[in-house]
Amino acid sequence: MSPTVDPREGASEIASVLVEALPYIRRFRGKIVVVKYGGNALAGAEGSEHDALQAFAEDVVLLATVGILPVIVHGGGPQIGEMLQRLGVASTFVDGLRVTDAATLEIARMVLLGKVNSDLVAAINTHGPLAVGLSGADARLITASAHDAALGFVGTVDTVDPTIVLQLCAQGLIPVVATIGADADGQQYNINADTVAGALAAALRAEKLVMLTDVAGLRRDPDDPSSTVSRLRAEELRELVESGAVVGGMVPKVAAVLHAVEGGCAAAHLLDGRIPHAVLLELFTDGGVGTMVLP
Repeated sequence: MSPTVDPREGASEIASVLVEALPYIRRFRGKIVVVKYGGNALAGAEGSEHDALQAFAEDVVLLATVGILPVIVHGGGPQIGEMLQRLGVASTFVDGLRVTDAATLEIARMVLLGKVNSDLVAAINTHGPLAVGLSGADARLITASAHDAALGFVGTVDTVDPTIVLQLCAQGLIPVVATIGADADGQQYNINADTVAGALAAALRAEKLVMLTDVAGLRRDPDDPSSTVSRLRAEELRELVESGAVVGGMVPKVAAVLHAVEGGCAAAHLLDGRIPHAVLLELFTDGGVGTMVLP
């Protein structure tokens, strides 16, 4: 005979979690939290990746339900690469950035706005009429210019006017921002999503910037998982960068984090987005699950 499980034990654990979360909910209520959700987590539409999207949508809706103001920024590099391959368009990279001519830009816009953005909006809106999709080109949210002439229509952020985002938040809506920006003449550019998230968090003076990655936080030694740092100041992070400890895909993420916290964002977090409900665990528990960077 199987041992009897006391249902009160499970209920007690749930109550403990809620009690632990309560002071954080009170602290962050009415505050903006910018979350950068990477295109890697959206690659595909079934299996664990589909489950990850649904779990992320649940996290975002819960934040909104308790009075926090989430703003989502997303990329879509893997999806753009897949579409280019399907269409037989060759990709050339310079320093890890895809050279983007006019045709490639059109495909990038189609994927980011027509696929990735709409998938995120749809996943959130299964819980209610909450999410609104937009790009950085809407309402002059992001004014951009060419990052490097050799890269074509790859952009860098010049200025951010967060008016449209603030208006949506004030209406209880969740902005979901695709990282397309435009210059004063209307020419559009595809911009690195980490860069956009950092710039937007600074412009909004957000309470939090949450960067979802595929590692469990920032490491002092890139090859040693046990060297993950749970908390550090911007100055310490700059020292890590100078020491060569920040490599590969973490470079633009760390640059975005530094831009955010040195520009008015109260704190930034680097999390492993593969952990179910990582956003909630980081924001609402004492231990957290990633690296927090303070000004």
